[in-house]
Amino acid sequence: MTDGLETLTYVDPAHLERLHAGLASTAEREGVLDITFRTLDTPVGLLLLAATARGVVRVAFESEGHDRVLADLADRVSPRVLSSSSRVDAAAHQLDEYFEGSRRAFELPLDFRLAHGFRLSVLKHLVHIGYGTTESYTEVAAATGHPKAMRAVGSACATNPLPVIVPCHRVLRSDGTLGGYLGGLDAKRELLAREALA
Repeated sequence: MTDGLETLTYVDPAHLERLHAGLASTAEREGVLDITFRTLDTPVGLLLLAATARGVVRVAFESEGHDRVLADLADRVSPRVLSSSSRVDAAAHQLDEYFEGSRRAFELPLDFRLAHGFRLSVLKHLVHIGYGTTESYTEVAAATGHPKAMRAVGSACATNPLPVIVPCHRVLRSDGTLGGYLGGLDAKRELLAREALA
């Protein structure tokens, strides 16, 4: 006598991987795949990388909760999200090079749709802060044309959807102390220390 459940048979993980890759390829070819994502193990923890057809849209630290980040992307950008490396392999490769010390600048298309207004102007300035250098919140505020908006700069850095690639870790308090960081202060120290050694 059975309990109503059919006997499950073994499914080869490689076969499942091929089926998933085929699904991703078909979805992309037919224009129904809006966001692809994968994770990358780095010295600052497991990063989630997500991209649209426009470019990398999100980099998330594990502490942010990758499932929450994906749910937020589904709400704010599109529910058509699939684990696939098709659009994020270049970002993963350049991040690997960055952490190995052989890359000082990222050359990636970026999708800034998660930032608006003043926050967007801050992020667009941050990409010009050179490797191994820092600016204060005050300097960033002045560079964006709002010299008294230091707190707003801090808020823009704290909500940066593209940390590491858009280097908000290079922004410090005027007295040289770290300030905050989305990935935690240990991650900020690690990123700054790596750049200082190069």
